[in-house]
Amino acid sequence: MIKVTKNPKETEKLAGFLLGKILKNFSSKAVIIGLEGELGAGKTVFVRGLAMAFKIKSKIKSPTFNLIKHYKVGDRTLYHLDCYRFKNHKDLKILGIKEILNNPKNIVLIEWSDRVKKILPRQHIKIHIDHISKKERRISIKS
Repeated sequence: MIKVTKNPKETEKLAGFLLGKILKNFSSKAVIIGLEGELGAGKTVFVRGLAMAFKIKSKIKSPTFNLIKHYKVGDRTLYHLDCYRFKNHKDLKILGIKEILNNPKNIVLIEWSDRVKKILPRQHIKIHIDHISKKERRISIKS
């Protein structure tokens, strides 16, 4: 699926719309969403839209320096990782990534997922965001 959004609010709304489809993918492991795109493309904006749809009240910022943030969503946990500073998937081991990815109660959002693709399961959602103009974005969604 390919969508074009005209501004950050539309990107957030698109993420919220996709929430229902994402929740249908829950299985014996976590739902994993890999986010790719250039700096400033809107990866964190997309995450913010999902968080809003989950009614998370915390301010959502990229965890570039924290590496990982988590938010409770009822009996589930939403994890937000930023792998920009990672060399490869081995850097995720210290964060307990295997346990996170194997827990069916988790929703895992990974910015710069292409840097850690070796650890991602075959069944994950891939979202690639491209700049069209200053505010417009082309968002490709593959599952």
